Amino acid sequence: MTSTPETPPSSVATRQPVRRRVWSLWVPLGVASLALLVSVLLWQKLSRIQEQLARQSADAGQQSLEAKAWARQAQETVKDSAARLTLMEARLGEVALQRGQLEELIQSLSRSRDENLVVDIEAALRMAQQQAQLTGSMEPLLAALKSAQVRVKRAAQPRLAPVLRAVEKDLDRLNTTPAFDLPGLLIKLDEGVALVDGLVLANQELPTAAMTRSLAEAGSTPTPPSWWMAGLMQFAEQLKGLVRVSRIESPEAALLSPEQGFFLRENLKLKLLNARLGLLARQKDAARADLASASVIVRRYADASSRKTVQLLQLLEQSGGQLKASETPRLDGSLTALATAAAGR
Repeated sequence: MTSTPETPPSSVATRQPVRRRVWSLWVPLGVASLALLVSVLLWQKLSRIQEQLARQSADAGQQSLEAKAWARQAQETVKDSAARLTLMEARLGEVALQRGQLEELIQSLSRSRDENLVVDIEAALRMAQQQAQLTGSMEPLLAALKSAQVRVKRAAQPRLAPVLRAVEKDLDRLNTTPAFDLPGLLIKLDEGVALVDGLVLANQELPTAAMTRSLAEAGSTPTPPSWWMAGLMQFAEQLKGLVRVSRIESPEAALLSPEQGFFLRENLKLKLLNARLGLLARQKDAARADLASASVIVRRYADASSRKTVQLLQLLEQSGGQLKASETPRLDGSLTALATAAAGR
């Protein structure tokens, strides 16, 4: 049995520090190498990431430019489409207008001779009626009705027989209507203005009564009285004039002063003159209103027993009646018959 030589303790103690120094040297080198390797790998990875991000950013910028170009092109397309749509709408409106005009032209061309005759006669009668209302004369109506009668007779159409009968009826009615006497009515209004100055008011003492009383007193006194008797009689007469008892229907007339009576007469004259101007201006409604107002004033403030009051009231009533009778007659019968014939019934 062989035995191994034993290592001396001093060499073992010397070998252990050497191993420690070797391990302490290689371990940091390995760690450093590993860290360097990891750093290189991370750097490469970061470089790839940066390149990828740069590439994506470039692609995004290119796409943004392309999107802006597409958006600009889309806006131009929308503007062009809107302009074309506006042009199409304008042309469509023109076509619709031309179509309406063409339809009216076709209708006017396809209208028969009788329908044209009916339309022309109706237009002539309406125009004549407007002229009669403006001028206050019935000559335009008579001329239009006579022309319509001649044209309908010349047409000799059975369907226009009701129109002919209505025209003849209106023509007979106009021939029997009395003419409006404008100069005579103006003369009556002038007479009314002249009567206003002598109009006796309801609260005014009649001069005839005072004159009758003085004459009766003069006839009852056979001999002239003495001076003191004459003075006493004059004083008594003045006392009698202070109080006067009379019957007044309207309470407004009792409160009318002499100054107000003057202005009342002037106002009544203005009413009659306004009615005269209204007749000259063919404003019959205003003239009728002025005459009615003047009649109310006369009935309210004038003495009903006075002869001039009665004459003025009669004159106002006659003037109002003439105005009412002077209304321009309407051709409703002829126009209705023409409308029926135009409708084809």
